[in-house]
Parts: sequence; C-alpha cells; structure tokens
Amino acid sequence: MPRGLTRLGLSAKLLLLTVLFVMLAEILIYLPSVANFRRNWLNDRLAAAQVAVLVLEGAPDERLPEESEARLLMGVGARAIAARVGGARRLLSLDSMPPTVARKVDLRDASWMTALKEAVEILVAPPHDMPIRVIGQAMGGADFVEIVIDEAPLRRAMLVFSGNILLISLLISVLTAGLVYLALNWMIVGPIRQLAANVMEFEADPENPHRIIEPSRRADEIGEAERALARMQMTLAGELRTKKHLAELGLAVSKVNHDLRNMLASAQLMSDQLVDTRDAKIRRFAPRLIATLGRAIEFCQATLAYGRAAEATPLLREIALRQLVAEQAEMLGLPENKQLSFVNEVPAELIARCDPDQMARVLLNLMRNSVQALAREGGESDSQAMLTVKAQQLDGSLHLRVSDNGPGVPQRAKANLFQAFRGSVTPGGTGLGLAIAAELVRLHGGMIELEPSETGAVFKVTLPGRRPNGN
Repeated sequence: MPRGLTRLGLSAKLLLLTVLFVMLAEILIYLPSVANFRRNWLNDRLAAAQVAVLVLEGAPDERLPEESEARLLMGVGARAIAARVGGARRLLSLDSMPPTVARKVDLRDASWMTALKEAVEILVAPPHDMPIRVIGQAMGGADFVEIVIDEAPLRRAMLVFSGNILLISLLISVLTAGLVYLALNWMIVGPIRQLAANVMEFEADPENPHRIIEPSRRADEIGEAERALARMQMTLAGELRTKKHLAELGLAVSKVNHDLRNMLASAQLMSDQLVDTRDAKIRRFAPRLIATLGRAIEFCQATLAYGRAAEATPLLREIALRQLVAEQAEMLGLPENKQLSFVNEVPAELIARCDPDQMARVLLNLMRNSVQALAREGGESDSQAMLTVKAQQLDGSLHLRVSDNGPGVPQRAKANLFQAFRGSVTPGGTGLGLAIAAELVRLHGGMIELEPSETGAVFKVTLPGRRPNGN
C-alpha cells in the first residue's frame, strides 16, 4: 500500500460512526414510539367501542337489529364490545359465547415498561389467529369498556409504522451524518490532513525553509499544534544545517589532520634539542613545551569526522592540583602579564584524583575564557583585572572555582553556555572551549556550572571523590 494512504480514512470513519450513533439514537427513540403507537391504536378502538355502547343504550329495549350490530362491530373492528354502566353489563357480540382470547391488555394502569414489553412481543412473536381482550377507561357514566379484537390488524399497523420510522430514521441519519461530516471535515479533518501533508513534505526535505508550515490564525488546539509544529520545524531545520556544517567542517579537519600531526611530531623532535641548551629559562620551559606538543599530537589522532574530539576514558591518578593550575597559568603567560593579576589559591596539600591531561585542558579553557574577557573589558569598575582559582575538599568531593572580576556572562549566552557553536561568550567565538571542558568534566563523573555572582563570572567544577571500594 502506498505510504500515506489507509484503507479507511479519518473522514470515512467519522461518517460511519456518525451514522451508527444516529441510528442507535433512533433505535432508543423507536421503542417508546412504537409502544405509544400501539397504545393510541388500541385507545382509538376503545373510543369507537364507547360510541357503539352509547348507540346501544339509546336503542329501544337496548337492542339493535342484528345487521346494525354487525355494522357497529365492523366499524370498531372488534368481535365483541362490553361495557359496565350503572352496575349493569352491556354486551354487543355476534357470537353467543365470548371467544377465547390469547391475552388481556388493560390500558387503565399499564406502566411504560409493560407497554414496551408487550409492543416488542407483538412484533417478534409469530402471528396467531386468537383474539385479544382490551380493557380501557370509559367515558360518561360507564365504569369501563372492553373489546375483543384480532391481533393481526394491530401487528400489521405496527409493522407499517416501524417501516415508516425506519425510513425516516435513515433519512435523518444520512442528513445528520452528512452535515456532521462536512462540519468536521471543515473544522478538524481538513486541517489535520494539511498538517500530515506538511509533515511528510518536511520529512522529504527538512533543510528547505519553504517546507516549514505557515500557521493559521486559529485560536483552538489545531492552531496551537500548527504553531508548535512551525517552531519545531524551524528548530530542527536549524539543527540540521548546523550538523551539516559540522560534517563539512569535520571532513576538512580530517583531511588536514594527517599533515598537522606530522608537523607537530616534527616540532616535538626539534623541541627535544632545547633540553641541551644552556639558557636556564628555555631549559625550564622545554619539558612543558614537549609535553604540550605530545598532547596536541594525541588530540589530532583522536579527531573525528565531525570536527570535534571523541574523548577517551579518563586515566585517573592522584596529582597536585596547585601545580597543574600553575602550569596552565604559565602556558597563558599570566606571571608576565602586567595587565592582569592572577591568584592561585589552591592549597598545596590538595590532591585531586583525575586525568592530568584532560584536567589541564579543562583548566586551560576556563582560564583562557577569563583572560579573554578581562583583556576585552577589563575589571569591574575600572579595578585591576583579576583571575582567581580556588579549590577545596567538601563532603568527599573536589570543588574547583575559576573566577574573575570581568563583565560576566551575557544573559543570552547562559541558556546554551556549554553547547558547541551556540554558547560563545565572546564576539566571533565558537563556544568550543566551554563545550570541551563540560564534556571532559562529565567523563570524570563530575559537573560544571556557572555560579551566580554579582561581579564577573564564576565557573564551578565538582569532581567526585574516591568510591568506598577505593576506586
């Protein structure tokens, strides 16, 4: 079956359900109607019998010629008519003996449930030749009036009435179903079809902005669905364009990765010769330069096609955190920076259990962000620009804070602060630094967050301590 097609559409289902519900309602209405028709039919016969009794009372000697009695009974449609007037019973019958009846119907005190039951019995029971006895309330001075009639005419009349009801019900059902179908198709089914068609068109080409739905001005749930779908499609289209750009960027990175790794390896070999120099300052920086080049080579080897690194599982070991912070400060040239005051408040005895290479990258990214913000805006209220790194053990976890007194993080950047290409806090930045730092911290089982601060920005890194089993 072709995609998007179903055996029975929503419109057809609604039409069939409407017809079924209307027919069900007509059935519920039919039963009281046919019972009422039966009652009225019998009351009409009783009224005609009452007239016949009055004629009989006005006749001389309360007797009529046999031919007149036959015409009266034929007009009533009864075999016999009886009434009690003033304690005396009047009988009008062509038979000397009253016929045997199949059932007695007393309309004087019959309930609706009894009437419904007897009406259904007449319709469903097989026809028979035996008459029925009907008793009803009389008019004038008579106590009651009763007749003996054949049931077949009543059954035929009820069947004709039922056929008419069925025909009218079908017409009402078709008309009602048609009107409901048109209304629902205009108000619900049509817009839902447009939503479904738009979703399938957008699925075929999600990066095409012309496939994004144009919401209508409806204020109901369908209008809300259209607006929500439009927002989702715009967000998804933007994400897909970003991922496509990243894929293209990753392809370009993968092409240059091999050559870059070779150049870094060559630089590392040449840097090895700096160890033998007589310059004390160069000899002090040479091991760190060689280690940095080694990390860069490993980083290039781990570069993926999407332009970012697939980070390895951290190799945890105990390190002196203060020394690691000092090394990153030297990498950024903070000791020689006269425009910025750097304070390393990490206790010398504090030992951190982490991957030193990955934690060095976390510190470097956080500290570089602060340096860039301070270099661009300076300290708060024209004070001396200051970068501070603190750390402490609290409740078995390591809490590290990198803070500055710069302009702080803009409000617009806080929502996507740790997302690549979306959380940049500097003009023209990519936001990769914070994204990489967040990923490395998560690999350690920790958490990174921006703490509220009245001055500057404070980034807090929380790393878990040792597990109870010593791991």
